[in-house]
Amino acid sequence: MPNEIYAEFKNALKNSGCAKCALHEGRTQIVVDRGNPEAKIMVIGEAPGEKEDLSGTAFVGRAGKMFDEIMKSVGLETNQDMFIANVAKCRPPKNRPPTHEEAQACFPYLKRQIELVRPKIILLLGATALKRMAPAKKNFSMGDETGKFFEMPEYPGILFMALYHPAALLYNSKLKPAMMEHARSLQRVIAANFRPEPSTAQTHPL
Repeated sequence: MPNEIYAEFKNALKNSGCAKCALHEGRTQIVVDRGNPEAKIMVIGEAPGEKEDLSGTAFVGRAGKMFDEIMKSVGLETNQDMFIANVAKCRPPKNRPPTHEEAQACFPYLKRQIELVRPKIILLLGATALKRMAPAKKNFSMGDETGKFFEMPEYPGILFMALYHPAALLYNSKLKPAMMEHARSLQRVIAANFRPEPSTAQTHPL
């Protein structure tokens, strides 16, 4: 039943013709998600890029492939063990970050995804996702915030973790060791709280 309810939401959004902000003028299609809506780990990124806009699937470009590889290194299969969505559902021009107004317009969709998926852990990829989901954090440095788990009263029962956006690693390879360590921290929390230690030989849905 949860899968059916989410599928109805996804289909309705994809075919809604949403025009709540100016991003609809340049999109090919609305990009809703990727992965397993019954997974216990939700990933929130920034917005679709060119490949996502063309395919209609979230996080399938270079940054998405890097994220897949990093998660696979700690035994997590992104399409099975995770559910991936973005702050904005339409591609911003030239892949710029969505504006506050654009993110605000899309937020009801993201909030509904969280309500339907009911994750135990939410990974926030990059500054845009962290600003949107934790607005109380102001003037922060991603270097200070990444790799740390935190909770918010607005989302009881959910553990949040900020990570570098994989796109940042494509431009600054020096960030990758920190990202790998943060992935291992995630692995340890999952092993301690939700399931046996992840294995690259065999993965199990959370």
